Amino acid sequence: MAASLSRLHHISLHVSNAEKVANDLVSKFKFRLFASRLTRGSRQLAFRKGAAVFLLNERANRSHGKVNEELPHPPHPPRSQRAKVGNLTQDSSGRCLYDVSPEFSVDTASNVCFEVEDVERSFIHLQRQGCSFLVPPTTVQDDAGPVTYSVVKSVVGNVCHTLIDRTRYEGAFLPGFDVHERDSGLEDEDTSCPITHFDHITYACPRKTTHQVMRWYEQLFGFKRFFIDREEDLDEGFVINQEGIGLRLTAMEYWKCSKSGIVLPSVDKKEPDCKFVIAESLPEQGRNQVDTFLEQHGAPGIQHIGLYTEDIVSTARAMAGAGCAVFLPSSCLLHRDLHQDPSSLKASSENRRYLLQVFTKPIFTEDTFFLELIERRGATGFGEGNIRALWRSVQAYMATERGDSQGEGAPKTAHTVQA
Repeated sequence: MAASLSRLHHISLHVSNAEKVANDLVSKFKFRLFASRLTRGSRQLAFRKGAAVFLLNERANRSHGKVNEELPHPPHPPRSQRAKVGNLTQDSSGRCLYDVSPEFSVDTASNVCFEVEDVERSFIHLQRQGCSFLVPPTTVQDDAGPVTYSVVKSVVGNVCHTLIDRTRYEGAFLPGFDVHERDSGLEDEDTSCPITHFDHITYACPRKTTHQVMRWYEQLFGFKRFFIDREEDLDEGFVINQEGIGLRLTAMEYWKCSKSGIVLPSVDKKEPDCKFVIAESLPEQGRNQVDTFLEQHGAPGIQHIGLYTEDIVSTARAMAGAGCAVFLPSSCLLHRDLHQDPSSLKASSENRRYLLQVFTKPIFTEDTFFLELIERRGATGFGEGNIRALWRSVQAYMATERGDSQGEGAPKTAHTVQA
């Protein structure tokens, strides 16, 4: 019996320097800070662009405990406005709400939060299935109502999933956070950078672990296989094993038709789908960016996140003008969607489905986590040509600018747009 998930609520980043990452999210990627939680022991900042929300958590061990030196300590709110977690208020709790505080040596994207209808029922079901919970069901509330959440440890490295029930909550974000009312509306969105939601999340995993990850998400969360290529082998996945790149990619998506598991709060709503991609390296072509991720990150985890944009050209220009470097592979256009009806493939080029994609350079100090921009013109999957070009561009970056002597076979130049 699988567990049914809901829409993706937010993705958490745990970093050592919140100022730097926050400035990049705002200035380069055009996100807006709309909610914050500042205590003597923690700092959590929520940034939004469309329906895509990043929750930035500053690690408490950042610089000998100087977690909040750059920002003034928040004033004590009226008692009626304080979020209550059992006997703890937002001022007395030094831990992260809706997350855990990992002891991790590098910056990391590690928590993918889903909305569910019944956290308690999900907890009981998943615990019976052998799931490990980092936080048991916990209720937080303020004047806008209660929110219940729990945190599940996934089978992928340091990745965890917060399951959150906010069906009875009428606030703009979550209890415990101060919402900046002036910035809470969508009318001030930067139209030059029309990002609307998270499109997909890609895991970097060790060799021969893909099937284990797939089984875990299928059995516990109700995911199903999503084929990247029409000729993709069921067991082998989509394989790139040439031109210095040895990768195995396997995709999955949440199956909204699942009849069991964690119940959606609103199954009739047409929420954007968010796919998960598992990437593992193949030994034949030598060391690549998945190996680099595992080495520098120290564990499997989230390698990149796809941001959906309604106009990739405008978005890339806006980001480049703000100093963000993006990879421009030689081929980033897919004219034929492998998931469309074969009878429509002879249609005019105007009606054909395609997509455009570009990668950004890593946004952390290590070559671990980066973002992708993706625009879909009717296409629902991923393009074989795009995948090869995109991953080749990352390989080239690591081989040249980072002096990766083991990146032989990769192209020697990477095209980027910079301010």
